[in-house]
Amino acid sequence: MVVKYTQKEKELLARLMRAEAVGEGDLGMLMVGNVGVNRVLADCLTFKDITTVSQMIYQSPGGFSGTSSSLFYGNPTDKELQLADRVLRGEYYYPATNALWFYAPKKGTSCTDTWWDQDFAGKYKNHCFYKPDPGICKELH
Repeated sequence: MVVKYTQKEKELLARLMRAEAVGEGDLGMLMVGNVGVNRVLADCLTFKDITTVSQMIYQSPGGFSGTSSSLFYGNPTDKELQLADRVLRGEYYYPATNALWFYAPKKGTSCTDTWWDQDFAGKYKNHCFYKPDPGICKELH
């Protein structure tokens, strides 16, 4: 277990992963989960006071747009719960390994070199991932 969590928090994370990346498949949802877990671990930048999965999901400002999606509501499937469990146990997937941010650029545009002043870590399908500069946050993994 990488971060402490309750069953309710695992369900919240599974729902967030679905809302943010169901169209990206299992790997895309796992990467969104990586970013979420990283925010709980980070203790830096706008995530200094984020210590639980619930705080990470509902952080305002700076939270996830997926929480306002209809995909966020409703019970997670068994498969979504298994995916959330995997990231909570510490599975990581590049380029989300050390990422704290991601976004999907408008169709026909590419990822920017930086996002919230952080460097581009890589792209998976429609999501661009960004990691903090070395020395800004403790190494996440």
